[in-house]
Amino acid sequence: MTTSSSERGVGLGMPQLPAPDYPDDVRARLEQDAREIIARYPDSRSALLPLLHLVQSEEGHVTRTGMQFCADMLDLTTAEVTAVATFYTMYRRRPSGDYQVGVCTNTLCAVMGGDAIFSALREHLGVGNGGTTDDGKVTLEHIECNAACDYAPVMMVNWEFFDNQTPESAKRLVDDLRAGRQVEPTRGAPLCTFKETARMLAGFPDERDGAVEATGSAGPASLVGLRLAKGETAAARVVHPRDGGPHDEPEDAPHEPSPAEHLSSHDAPQDTSASDSAHPAGPIAEEG
Repeated sequence: MTTSSSERGVGLGMPQLPAPDYPDDVRARLEQDAREIIARYPDSRSALLPLLHLVQSEEGHVTRTGMQFCADMLDLTTAEVTAVATFYTMYRRRPSGDYQVGVCTNTLCAVMGGDAIFSALREHLGVGNGGTTDDGKVTLEHIECNAACDYAPVMMVNWEFFDNQTPESAKRLVDDLRAGRQVEPTRGAPLCTFKETARMLAGFPDERDGAVEATGSAGPASLVGLRLAKGETAAARVVHPRDGGPHDEPEDAPHEPSPAEHLSSHDAPQDTSASDSAHPAGPIAEEG
């Protein structure tokens, strides 16, 4: 005895229609950019990653139209393009916000307060992981290590750093993003939209005045090991002992940033690396 497909719960839906093409003017512009990208590589297939960033910069995520465009330009199948686009998490598969707000929840950031920050933002924004606010401004996600453990807990907005965060500073940050107020990263170039970031990742220069010069270099906490390796004995103190000491500033003294520091407009207003007073962690005294 045989059973029908409907009896087995198998849907035989209509085949998916081909992806719609870009409007002629958009396709012409993208083709010009794509040819410039492809020319950088001896093997055109190697241009797939930046081409995916290019189409993402057009619509804010990688659409079927974008993947078909990449396949056409590189003489690949859409299956080959889809395999790459679905492998890397930097390529969005559905519409997302102008600002991708990523909270590091890897081990160090998590124990320093990253989990608390992510939980607070989910409740504050009313979205889950990968969710976007109703105004289309912010997409929230938890992300893996940002290679900034010395500034934990760290958040990133469109891949720019916001260091030493707390639940409260993180909520102020997303509120300012949604309100259109100016936001300055702790390190790196001035903030721009996700589409603008995607175009830069495709290999096109940041043409904003002063943006390249503003990228700066590693911060003081990242350079301590290098200074010690060079034999410097008077390296700048990065973390104050939590049990107090003769070299600590008085508790009521305002923190005066050193010339090497670049505080973001949303850094946690604290003098130590304890980003969440309810979950203290870290050294209680300097070693040695």
